[in-house]
Amino acid sequence: MTTRAPVSPATPVAGPPARFRDLLASEWIKTRSLRSTPWTIVLTVLFVIGSAAVATLSDNAAGSGSGPADFLPFDAYPPAGSWTLILVAASMGALTVVSEYSSGLIRTTTVAVPARGQLVLAKAAVTAVLWTAVGTAASTGSFLVSQAILNGHHADVPITHPGVFRALLASALLAPVCALVGLGLGVLLRHAAATTVTSVFTLLMLPTMFSEGNRWSADIKHTLVSAAWKRLAQNWEPDPGSLGYTATVPGSWMVYALWPLITVALAVLVVRRRNV
Repeated sequence: MTTRAPVSPATPVAGPPARFRDLLASEWIKTRSLRSTPWTIVLTVLFVIGSAAVATLSDNAAGSGSGPADFLPFDAYPPAGSWTLILVAASMGALTVVSEYSSGLIRTTTVAVPARGQLVLAKAAVTAVLWTAVGTAASTGSFLVSQAILNGHHADVPITHPGVFRALLASALLAPVCALVGLGLGVLLRHAAATTVTSVFTLLMLPTMFSEGNRWSADIKHTLVSAAWKRLAQNWEPDPGSLGYTATVPGSWMVYALWPLITVALAVLVVRRRNV
């Protein structure tokens, strides 16, 4: 007589965990599949370059561009261009996360990829590479257009001119820094309006509330991204006898590094501790 062993219910077999390069490929597909992404990037770069051309023409019309010593590399990003780049980069960085929360896709994503920390890091890596390319295009294009205009007035400067390469590098990195800050805030807040308002206030409005006339006010201002960019883009060293307190170049580079690192690290820590 034979007895039949009890049949245990089938247990699902878990598949192999997703590799990080697979997550990168997935996030890149999500980013480029948004129809608004390429149009937004192209229009932003064109607007920034165009604003640089207009600012350079206005400076020369006013007689300010008399020689290489008068050229300030941060003219490549006049206020209209820099504010636009900061706003768009931060908003698009946040959109990579907030769009999934608003559509509910984040639940499917986290089921497919339980390692939520790696998911955020993959989003951050794709965002950093994309917006570094965008920032490089905007910075280089603005510089070349400005120099082409200044060349007609014999006031152009080469890239080897002191301070020019640093200004170009800082201007190129402004976009990925702001995009990563926006991404981190998007993970923390999970709401489009709240993330946009917080990004605008932190990156654009908050620096205007502080001046360099008082030490405590200058110390706060120098910890903000836009203030760090302006210091790095300066083609001149501040007068030691000035009444204002000026940020240092190494300190400004540190601000550039710490803002995206801290916001992304907080996003990874928070997303690991909550349900979604």
